Amino acid sequence: MLTQVAEGVLVHQSPLLRNNTVVVRGRAGVLLVDPGITGSEMSCLASDLRELNQPVVAGFATHPDWDHVLWHADLGGAPRYGTADCARSLRDLRSAADWRARAAEGLPPEIADEVPLDLFGLVTGLPAGAAQIPWDGPRIRVLEHPAHAPGHAALLIEEHGVLVAGDMLSDVFVPMLDTFSDTNDPVEEYLVGLRVLEDVAGAADVVVPGHGSVGRAGQVRARIDQDRAYVHALRDGRAPADPRIGPSAQPGWEWVSDIHDGQARSVAERRERAAAPTPPGSDG
Repeated sequence: MLTQVAEGVLVHQSPLLRNNTVVVRGRAGVLLVDPGITGSEMSCLASDLRELNQPVVAGFATHPDWDHVLWHADLGGAPRYGTADCARSLRDLRSAADWRARAAEGLPPEIADEVPLDLFGLVTGLPAGAAQIPWDGPRIRVLEHPAHAPGHAALLIEEHGVLVAGDMLSDVFVPMLDTFSDTNDPVEEYLVGLRVLEDVAGAADVVVPGHGSVGRAGQVRARIDQDRAYVHALRDGRAPADPRIGPSAQPGWEWVSDIHDGQARSVAERRERAAAPTPPGSDG
């Protein structure tokens, strides 16, 4: 079901992980942002758009995680965009002989058989530093930043005051840091991403996170502040007072505490390595 969240902007939410697909009306059709996670869901979305006489003319993936780069043949062959780093990450994955198996590793077992992978990750990278999506519709600013995943981008639909946040500013997930590499600083990267979103918060009346409920007026800055407080707690080795984890978590989302526990350990281990004295005679 499509729900209008602002003039010309609709949202469809997946039931399992509460993924949000954003539909933006243009002059000749619609832009789809992160179009869903199961075949039947995407096929249903395509049917709904046909009934509205709204063909899909473009797509956008906010980042290269599996649940944001899927597609279905019923949605047509419109160009699908992402940042240059997002597209590069997906291209590298698809170049591996076992890419299907690797992509399938992250699928929730409840829906693994329902997720179509044929069109997985076929994303065209925008030019580095591109400021907006090339399509015949309202101007959509691309806000690239390093938080959460390589090539992550939020989108600001300026004309309608909607911030599409990707996998940030969720009311069900805590900030999920990119802790999969030993060469980055996931805490600082996330804080950079929050500053990018904060810079445009005044232009947004609505925020659509990758997962969870849509935030209305006044909630954009509140969610930024909540996410920053969580990341600061991780950085400082404190237990965060966050309603998304622990006994106050939403029913059915208690497992988000496991994500937090893993991140807290990872950040603590990085902090300990950074504080460890350099052995005599080393080049460090």
